[in-house]
Amino acid sequence: MTSVPGPEPVDFEALFHQAPCGYLVTDDGGRITAVNGTFLHWSGYSLPDLVGSAIQSLMPVGDQILYSTHCIPQLGIAGAVSEVAVEIICADGSRRAALLSASRSPASGQQPATVRIIIFSAHERRMYEKELVSALRNAEESEARRAEAEHELQRLALQDHLTGLPNRAGLKAKLDGFLAARRAGQGTLAALCIDLDHFKAVNDSLGHAAGDELLVAVARRLVPAAGKQATVARLSGDEFIVVDIFAGTDEATARAARLLDVLRAPMLIEGLEIVTSASIGVAVAGEDGETMDDLVRRADIAMYRAKSLGRSRWELHQPAESDPTADRLRALAELRHGISDGALRLHYQPRVDLRTGLAVGVEALVRWQHPSRGLLAPSEFIGMAEESGLVRPLGAWVLEETLRQAEDWRIEDAGGSRLEVAVNLSARQLNDPGLVPMVEHALRLRRTDPSLLVLEITETALMDDPGGALDQLMALKDLGVSLAVDDFGVGYSSLTYLKKFPIDELKIDQSFIMGLGTDTGDAAIVTSCIDLAHAVGIRAVAEGVETPGQVQVLRAMGCDYAQGYHFARPLPAPLLREWLKANSQGQRPDSSPVLS
Repeated sequence: MTSVPGPEPVDFEALFHQAPCGYLVTDDGGRITAVNGTFLHWSGYSLPDLVGSAIQSLMPVGDQILYSTHCIPQLGIAGAVSEVAVEIICADGSRRAALLSASRSPASGQQPATVRIIIFSAHERRMYEKELVSALRNAEESEARRAEAEHELQRLALQDHLTGLPNRAGLKAKLDGFLAARRAGQGTLAALCIDLDHFKAVNDSLGHAAGDELLVAVARRLVPAAGKQATVARLSGDEFIVVDIFAGTDEATARAARLLDVLRAPMLIEGLEIVTSASIGVAVAGEDGETMDDLVRRADIAMYRAKSLGRSRWELHQPAESDPTADRLRALAELRHGISDGALRLHYQPRVDLRTGLAVGVEALVRWQHPSRGLLAPSEFIGMAEESGLVRPLGAWVLEETLRQAEDWRIEDAGGSRLEVAVNLSARQLNDPGLVPMVEHALRLRRTDPSLLVLEITETALMDDPGGALDQLMALKDLGVSLAVDDFGVGYSSLTYLKKFPIDELKIDQSFIMGLGTDTGDAAIVTSCIDLAHAVGIRAVAEGVETPGQVQVLRAMGCDYAQGYHFARPLPAPLLREWLKANSQGQRPDSSPVLS
């Protein structure tokens, strides 16, 4: 007859000393006789500090333990205690053994932790050893589940949920080994920043599910191709990074070239064959004080340079290469200070009546007096101002300063008593709900006759949102101002929309004026623009007029107004004042070269 093995003997001492929970044992008088290492680690006490001490010196005893919470600070447990609970393990009617469970908040950046402390007397151990062992095992199983859950949370926090690769935080966690190897002189540390070309087109055309499938496929290709010791991570979106120790710069760039070839091979995404490519930036670790963030940032800079040079290539970061993002932020800060500190300037270009040769208005053109680069034309900063939202305060300043200057000319009557002033509006301003109140405030502030203000909007800006643009233009017309379509002929507006807009003049783009007298095609376009303007009852204005021949042709075509270098370059207010005086007296004013 085969005997059935009995239960394994209970190893109480092993449970006690190896447990992940903190244990204290007291004698029947409440003096501590044993402490395990976990409790010493949690509490900060040493073994001699505790053995022989009364448990009362650490915490209340008896029934008080059921509702007392200040015992935890007395034990020296680090972190803020958010919960204290007591579970009865066993009782003999007068004495209790209790499991004290307390949750503590972790140190910064760590995962939540749980503190468990079990207190029992030697007497209780003898009487209820089986129950105590069961309770200790339950506590340890609970602790093991908590530790497993904590480990899973840490893993998820360091891993990209889509590809399974390390994320940015996971990359940092893996880099100690690379830094140590570099310090030990085992090779050259380099980062390869990889960004897919035209990934947005996949998302837009096939959907985000297809985009995700493509990212997973890219990750699966990168890992084996990057090298056995390399770390491949997904930083964000379609941007990946490879970090490894190389024999030198040449090996790092050769690896980049190989990764490009791997990624160029077609991939099957949702039944379609997708051919993709990537731009890769390579950065080699420099001085010992450089951080991994610095290295990754330099690889990112090189990657953007690869994109700007045509994509589907790698570029090596050069030490003198600047960070375009940092440069842009620096330029934005400079522009913001320039607006607030009075570094903007206005130059004015006259608009001439082609029948009389007399000035009928001026166009205000903003300049920026940069502290180190000198006087900058609008093309150097208007785009940046539009993207950042700085165009709103910039535009408000231009309008108010233009109206202030126009008021001065009228007071001086330097040929400018009825001079129109034209101010450009950007597409961003046209979509700004605060535009009309801003114009109304400026007109009221300077007591300007609204009919003397011309607001110029590009044809492209009008057609970005025809419905919204029409509402804004109608509200501006209600203020009494005039409206002009700038750069006409290079956009894509329809005659239907043009007829609906409350426009007062068309400004024919200078690219067509340049060919007058030599290009029959340009002549036909300019004639059509002038005829169109007159057909809908508005003025035609030619931009960029530079020669007497162009003036002669425009007059013959019946063009109303013109502006350009033939008449005057954009001039600062003092020089324009002199020009206006000479022009009002029928003289040919002198126009010295000024930044246009």
